[in-house]
This record gives sequence, structure tokens and C-alpha cells, in this order.
Amino acid sequence: MQENKPELYTSLSPSLLNLYDVEKSIVVIIDVLRATSTIATALYNGAKSIIPVDSVAECIRIGKQIDSITAGERDGKIAEGLAYGNSPFEYPREFIEGKTLVLTTTNGTKLLHMALDKNAKGIITGSFPNLSAVCDYLLEKKQNVILGCAAWKNRVNLEDTLFAGAVIQRIGKHFSINCDSSQIALALYKEAKPDLYKFMKNKEASHYKRLTGFGLEKDIRYCLTEDVANTRVVYENGKLIAG
Repeated sequence: MQENKPELYTSLSPSLLNLYDVEKSIVVIIDVLRATSTIATALYNGAKSIIPVDSVAECIRIGKQIDSITAGERDGKIAEGLAYGNSPFEYPREFIEGKTLVLTTTNGTKLLHMALDKNAKGIITGSFPNLSAVCDYLLEKKQNVILGCAAWKNRVNLEDTLFAGAVIQRIGKHFSINCDSSQIALALYKEAKPDLYKFMKNKEASHYKRLTGFGLEKDIRYCLTEDVANTRVVYENGKLIAG
């Protein structure tokens, strides 16, 4: 007898999220460059929790109320009024261990709040640095999944699509997939897999160009590296914690 597999879909942009059955799904928030890579890194290095907020003002407000580090970026640079940015290298263990980080980013934290507003069954964050942890979690849960790409200001981007493809290549056979965007992501990842960085560079990926313009090549390379911060990141009660 054929077992009923859970369904898996890929939303290539936040503006497409409303096309999917969010209430019945675990939504994986994907913002490879750099929010979800930074979140995984901070928690891997011992951060107590991360409070994702969708505005700089909210970030500052919460920062005044609780003992925390306020951080975030807008358009790739540290946001005005905040002390720290969105680079994984800003959060080594000796700095972040035991602390709470309040974080706002251009794309990732916004998508997370959209999934919340649509009553997602569960929310986790995914990036190449915690790829295996994401896949293990989804296999364990055996529930419908939406791989939600944060994209760039609602425009589809390469790196988030590639990450969705990486997840599908690893665990796709355990899900029912009737979704062309998932097939696009998988095909793209198979082509890029030998060298993700080179693929991004050769295809002149917009985010690659944007961050390279700020001298952030090191960040890009790190954010495309599998399992360097392999921790589960689960959203619970307003906070992202190491699951």
C-alpha cells in the first residue's frame, strides 16, 4: 500500500506565499545572504535566542526594554541606529554566547512575519550552514513543507532558490512534489552544486554583486558552505532558538 507522503512546495518569493496552504505547513524561511546564515551561526555559537523583528524602530524599542544586542541591515549595510549588522562573522562565540540578539533584515525577518500572520503550522529557518539540521527536522516532522525563499524585495534570487534545491535533492523522495518551482530549484542546484560560489559569480547573481560591492566576498563564501553552523533553528513564542 502506498503511504501518504506529506507535500512539499517552494515559494520563490514572499509575494507568492499567499498561493500556498501556509496554515497546514511548516514554513522554512530561507535568506541565505545573509539573515538565516547569520541566525544559524549566532545560535550555533551559543546565543540564547534571536528575536526577529520587521522594523528598525521595533528593534530599537525592544533593545531598550531587555538586555540584548540590537542588530540588522537595510540594503546590505548596518541599519542606522543599530550597533551590529547581518554578517555571520560579527557573532563569534566569545561575543554572542548566552546573549539575546534582536535582529531585523531587509528580506528574511519580513518573510518570517508574513508566515506568522498566515498562521504557519511551524516556522524554522534554513541556510547552507545548517542544511543537514533543516533536512533532519523536516524528515522527523513528516508534515507538509513550504520552502519559503526570502528573495530580494520580492524579486526571485538565485541563492535562496539554490538552497531550496539542496533540501529537495536530499529529502525530496520522502515528499509528494507537484510543484514546478521545486523542480526549477532542484535543476538549478544540480547545475550549481560542484561550486556554488563560482555559479553565483558566473551567473552575475544580483546579491553576489551587491555584497561583493561592499567587500563581503568572505561572507558570501561562508553563507554558501554546508553545515558550518549545523544547528536547528526553531521559532517559538516570538523567538528563534536552537531546537
